[in-house]
Amino acid sequence: MADSTAFRVADLPQNAPTPFDIRPDAEALADLARDLEVNSLRKLRFEGEIRASGRRDWVLTGTLGATVVQDCVVTLDPVTTRIDQKVRRQYMASYEEPEDAEAEMTEDETIEPLGSSIDPYEVMIEALTLAIPAYPRKEGQELGEAVFAEPGVKPMRDEDTRPFAALSALKEQLKGDD
Repeated sequence: MADSTAFRVADLPQNAPTPFDIRPDAEALADLARDLEVNSLRKLRFEGEIRASGRRDWVLTGTLGATVVQDCVVTLDPVTTRIDQKVRRQYMASYEEPEDAEAEMTEDETIEPLGSSIDPYEVMIEALTLAIPAYPRKEGQELGEAVFAEPGVKPMRDEDTRPFAALSALKEQLKGDD
């Protein structure tokens, strides 16, 4: 499917936007859900346009909508999340990838190097991947504190690791010596 959504830059009109509207079918949604490791994916749609920006650069703008079902990280019950977001990518002909692996990324993460084609399907997958919650939680559910220790040993709790926990313990110990 991704091949059929790519637009060759040489074929894009310079003076008019090129619209796109991607709505994967049920089989493609099932494949994507498996690839993205979610329970299910519904109502996925990515629509927008590709427009010239100057003589050699291009801008893709669109709206991504999807419904994602995942397991709650606390209860393992299904959690449904609706994703609606604007997407923008700038394809720059003069963009050069840094040669140094440790070079800083540009501040604008929407800038991409211009290749021979622009594929809205790939942009949709990337935007969807970034928008899916990493730790979905059912409303009202909190991950409690887990406390483990060997028998006879006082377990260390979260509050014991706080910066002034040792001073507080010392203060309590001094009170006991009075």
